[in-house]
Amino acid sequence: MTDWNDLLDAVKARLRLCVDEPSQASGPQPTAAQRTRSGVLECVEALDQLHATLRLELDRRQRLELEVFDAQAALAQARAELAGTQAGERQARHLAAHDALTSLPNRSRFLERLEQALGPHRPAHDGVAVLYVDLDGFKPINDLHGHAVGDEVLRIIAMRLTRAVRAGDLVSRLGGDEFACLLTDRLGREQLARLACKVFDAVSTPMTVGELRLTVTPSIGVATHLGDRAQPNALLQRADAAMYRAKRAQCGIEFCEGDPRVTA
Repeated sequence: MTDWNDLLDAVKARLRLCVDEPSQASGPQPTAAQRTRSGVLECVEALDQLHATLRLELDRRQRLELEVFDAQAALAQARAELAGTQAGERQARHLAAHDALTSLPNRSRFLERLEQALGPHRPAHDGVAVLYVDLDGFKPINDLHGHAVGDEVLRIIAMRLTRAVRAGDLVSRLGGDEFACLLTDRLGREQLARLACKVFDAVSTPMTVGELRLTVTPSIGVATHLGDRAQPNALLQRADAAMYRAKRAQCGIEFCEGDPRVTA
């Protein structure tokens, strides 16, 4: 800007000289036409210099604008890639911890939550119970009607189990036609029995899949932890063993040895 001001000031000064009266100095003086022509040429030269300077400045500004645009585009791309990476990581974590068919937590996630529930920092008054749910007669549904129907049955059962338990409880698909419910508040014997019966009734309610009317009944094993040093796998195995006793006896619900026995 300083260079431009200097050039403009020089042009204005020279233009003023073009219209000023000739000096009274002795000697031959240039005519008015000569003075005008000379002054105009000098102004044109000065304006040419200013024009060239402006072109250089405009070129530099355009380069800067392009660099800023490129930087903004690169930043936007980096942000999009970061958002995509974070979304991909979240999706990967979700897939690693959830069953693809039912979207329920999988076995590893269930054991992780169970380990947290059995941890030393849980309040002493809290109790933990596990309901192990296996579907009786599920294999014939796959054999007779195909896996698409079987998959839809599993999705319906998953939804029913989630609705049957309380908001703070966890429902998981352990694999195949086996599910588990984690109850993390101390429940009395009658409360556990009522909740297990509610789960049994929810699963046993007839369902419609396409044109088919299907009924699936569960066998449920219940194991409780009330302050002993049970490990997650051990507690789940106790509930699994109780479920197999219920399946063999065809009694619907069975508590693990040492727990109150309830038959539905």
